[in-house]
Formats: sequence, structure tokens, C-alpha cells
Amino acid sequence: MSETRWLTDREQEIWRSFMAAFHGLTDQLARQLQRDSAMPHAYYEILVALSEAPDHTLRMSELANLRGSSRSRLSHAVARLEDAGWVTRRDCPTDKRGAFAVLTGKGFAALDAAAPGHVTEVREKLFDKLTPEQVEQLGEISAAILRGVDPPSLPRCPDLTGDR
Repeated sequence: MSETRWLTDREQEIWRSFMAAFHGLTDQLARQLQRDSAMPHAYYEILVALSEAPDHTLRMSELANLRGSSRSRLSHAVARLEDAGWVTRRDCPTDKRGAFAVLTGKGFAALDAAAPGHVTEVREKLFDKLTPEQVEQLGEISAAILRGVDPPSLPRCPDLTGDR
């Protein structure tokens, strides 16, 4: 068994700062969506994923993977979105156990109404605090971290280090 490589004092400080920033930002974004749109952040992310999918439709298992969610947690969230009329489920014709989530017109309208406030909050709390160089560094750092994360549990994201 190899010996544990403990964090240095500086690494510990950076780790804690990173975690505080991450949790503070996600908490602020969640509160803004709830306050302004009466929508949990997880629901917003589901609606975004569906809005970007072909025909606004994704297989439930793929949606769970994209959101880094368990299938049971996603199923519960989609049930709530169905109750709101924002999403419908459709059976998979080739797999009796499979199902698709489909964004409805009402769901797209809810997302369209919530997006400006959410984007404003992201811009004010993250991007406006950074220089253009720091924004690029954040993209590179995020991509490096994601390369080291277990692929089945991480959301799909663009290659932030490629040509633009």
C-alpha cells in the first residue's frame, strides 16, 4: 500500500477556498432561480439539457448521465416537471424498460423566462469578477479537472481547450 500524499498547507488553503467558492456560487445560483422563477436549480439544468437536445428529447438514462444524477433522483425530478406541464415522458418503442423525457412548449417557456435572470447571476457572480485571462484559465483548469473525474458521473461539456 502506498503512503498517503497529504496536502501541503498551501494546497489545503487552496482546496478549501475552491470548495467555498464552488458551494457559495452554486448556492447563490440556486437561490436566484428559486426566488425569481420558483424553480430548483436541478430542474433548470434538466430543462436546459432537453432544450439543447435534438427534438428536445433525451432518453432518461442519458439525461441522468448528463446531469450527473442517479436514475431514481432524475425520475423523481421529471415526475415533478411533468406535474408542472414542463416535460412529458414517452415510452421507448425499441426497449420496454426505456423512456424518453420531452420538453414541452410550456417547459420551454418556463426556461425562456428563467434564463435571463440566471445568466445575469452567472455573469455577475463569476465572469464579471475575472479578467479575460482568468476566464480562459478557468476553462483550462475546469477541463483538466474533468479529465480526472470518473466519466460515468460527470455531465457532458464542451472541450474548453480546443479552437474557438
